[in-house]
Amino acid sequence: MAEVRFKLNGKDVVIDVDAKERLVDTLRKRFHLTGTKLTCGSGDCGACTVLFNGKAIRSCTCLTCMCDGQEVVTIEGVMPMNGGKLHPMQQAFMETGAIQCGYCTPGMILTGIALLNENPDPTLDEIKVALAGNLCRCTGYWKIFDAIQLCAKRMKEAKAE
Repeated sequence: MAEVRFKLNGKDVVIDVDAKERLVDTLRKRFHLTGTKLTCGSGDCGACTVLFNGKAIRSCTCLTCMCDGQEVVTIEGVMPMNGGKLHPMQQAFMETGAIQCGYCTPGMILTGIALLNENPDPTLDEIKVALAGNLCRCTGYWKIFDAIQLCAKRMKEAKAE
């Protein structure tokens, strides 16, 4: 067992973990953050995506011990870290109808946020590349692309004000 200290959704946490414990299991079982889904377990579907120091990662392929001293944000932490309001990405997903069954939505939203953190004005091709590791069976992706483009536009406009 190893003691791991990290920031989770804006709060400092300290836990003892086995060296082989995956982050997805820690989030779901210890912290009851079930917005992080466990589906493929091999990093192929993106349903377990979280932000790790602002970058989108697959939590099923990350060991919890790697989080020591780092910052992790799950879908549950997006709104509280945005002053209790919906993040513009969440709002854009709702407005464009990018949410159908909702299973992939947390991973898609977090991937979109990570993309805009790095590239505030992505092209459609750049959005497609960023989402390449996130699978969706319901939307056909176009509404998700629209949501990310809408969010980028609104964030750009807000910054200009």
